[in-house]
Amino acid sequence: MSVTRPQKQQQYSLVFGPVRKGEAPTPAVGEAEALAAGRPPESPVSTERLMEEICQADNLKAAYRRVKQNDGGPGVDGMTVDALLPHLTRHWPTIREQLLAGTYQPEPVRRAEIEKTGGGIRKLGIPTVLDRVVQQAVLQVLQPRWDPTFSEHSYGFRPRRSAHQAVAQAQRYIREGRRWVVDLDLEKFFDRVNHDRLMARVAERVKDKRLLRLLRAFLNAGVMEDGLVSPTTEGTPQGGPLSPLLSNLVLDELDRELERRGHRFARYADDCNIYVRNERAGQRVMASVRRFLTERLRLKVNEAKSAVARPWERKFLGFTFRTTLEAERGIAPKSIERFKERVRELTQRGRSVSLQQRVEALSRYLIGWRGYFGFCETPSVLKSLDGWIRRRLRCAVWKHWKHGKRRFAELVKRGVRRDVAARTAGSARGPWHLSNSQALHCAFSNASFDALGLPRVAARRTP
Repeated sequence: MSVTRPQKQQQYSLVFGPVRKGEAPTPAVGEAEALAAGRPPESPVSTERLMEEICQADNLKAAYRRVKQNDGGPGVDGMTVDALLPHLTRHWPTIREQLLAGTYQPEPVRRAEIEKTGGGIRKLGIPTVLDRVVQQAVLQVLQPRWDPTFSEHSYGFRPRRSAHQAVAQAQRYIREGRRWVVDLDLEKFFDRVNHDRLMARVAERVKDKRLLRLLRAFLNAGVMEDGLVSPTTEGTPQGGPLSPLLSNLVLDELDRELERRGHRFARYADDCNIYVRNERAGQRVMASVRRFLTERLRLKVNEAKSAVARPWERKFLGFTFRTTLEAERGIAPKSIERFKERVRELTQRGRSVSLQQRVEALSRYLIGWRGYFGFCETPSVLKSLDGWIRRRLRCAVWKHWKHGKRRFAELVKRGVRRDVAARTAGSARGPWHLSNSQALHCAFSNASFDALGLPRVAARRTP
């Protein structure tokens, strides 16, 4: 078995090409042209045999590559991503037959909980790796058809659209003089989506009854938690490839209503901001949109997280705006707090690890954080954070050296004058105070941290 399995994988993988990462799969050239043209929804005739397109070899191979690349944990059956290829090789004819016959039955999703960046718990539903491949194959067929019909004000989980674009659009509204925001947060949106309403919207676009049954089966697959399977009568569990597309379909109805009313807004998934010129208009919009969400879409507004306020008093996708005419993009205070909490975890003074190890652990986080929040227009804030990070590292090293004798020797070894090293090593001041001392700045200069590979969050701006 140890000989034949790698041979099967190699043979199957020869036709696989690289898949680019992104918020959503990027369409091919023809699909990109259709998106640019903003083509209308497809005719019913063109959607009657979608399952054959989903089951095409090239589509399934692309779906497999995407699931393989995304990795992720196993579902309720315990199958890992590494075990997926041999399983597909052996069982694909049967799986394909079930899909084409409309009899494929997904497994329940495995419940997983992660902490939200803003506090609280987000419940994820992790499908089996096989179900993830099927969902991804469906997504690759439906998304190029549906995405061109979605609102230009929707930015979440769509090809060539991003959170940065949503924030930039919000900034333009503020610059135009709309200096009040109706900040809407939907309470447990992914858990509250009404299945019947969702399937009715899908049926307007899809006439292939096999695909309709498959999508309904995914919605009703159930959730396994603590060994028990519970039925799902509402919601689209976060964690599967199809969930973002279905959520955009649900909220497209909100987008169209806001457009019909002539509002200026930006939506990213379930985070929607509407920009108006005065507080009175904001309160009126909040009341009417709340009624629409509750009565029409059967969704609930999170009153604690929603408000009518000035844009600089709120955060949008981790950013906020300054009170100037240009409304420069800034980093929301809570985003900075979370950043510092994470850096503190990675630079704990009590951890017995080398400076190089601390820098390596920090680098992975800082590069990702910089890639997102480098979009801000407040470089002084980023420079301040860089200085704070280096001070945290100097503090951790000073604590790690522990005793005055070693501290003196280490400072001298790093080029600090002996009198300065002696005075610093013998100081009764605490590590945080001394981390800002002349001796430690000399021993661990900014250039020395650069040489160690420590990224600077203020090093570059995202265009």
